Amino acid sequence: MARPDKASAVAELTEDFRTATATVLTEYRGLSVTSMKELRRALGEKTKYSVVKNTLTKIAAKDAGVDLSPDLLVGPSAVAFIKGDPIDAAKSLRDFAKENPFLVIKGGIYEGKAVTKEEIMQLANLESREVLLAKLAGAMKGSLAKAARVFDALRIKLESEQGAPATPVAEAVVETPAVVATTEDVVVTEEVVAEVVETPAVEATEASTETEEKE
Repeated sequence: MARPDKASAVAELTEDFRTATATVLTEYRGLSVTSMKELRRALGEKTKYSVVKNTLTKIAAKDAGVDLSPDLLVGPSAVAFIKGDPIDAAKSLRDFAKENPFLVIKGGIYEGKAVTKEEIMQLANLESREVLLAKLAGAMKGSLAKAARVFDALRIKLESEQGAPATPVAEAVVETPAVVATTEDVVVTEEVVAEVVETPAVEATEASTETEEKE
């Protein structure tokens, strides 16, 4: 490779190291061209899977400030530069390696720190961001429905004691548009809902007592 080409290749690899949320180094010896295409398709558009030269990769990692172990740069190397969810990419690599033993996961970099193959497999066993957000949204919806039922019961009790017709409110609360959970949302726990529910309960009891005393 000519010197200008080497410089260009190192610059590109350096940028890949700097912009990746995680990096996984693999050995691809024995994989066919078709298998490589299937792996890239499985990893998705947010992960760049590139066959690299070990010497250039070592230089690029150093230029990017990445502490890359020399053990990871032994044999034919290909690097997955992950720019999306590292958990999803780790799952794709794990699943592909099960079906294609020629793909060897050697280790990588996650959150700026060196990780082993075993740690990457542990990462692959975690639930992805989308699954966690879906569970959070479900928990929030369930908590709101529970609070609505309690408020409904309090409203009916108060209105019946005051002789006014009861107006159910639970359905209106439950049918409120679903909450869209993001990584900035605060997790709603049962304890938080309990605090929201218990406060009106106390106020309702006091209001009821005052009404009875006036009568």
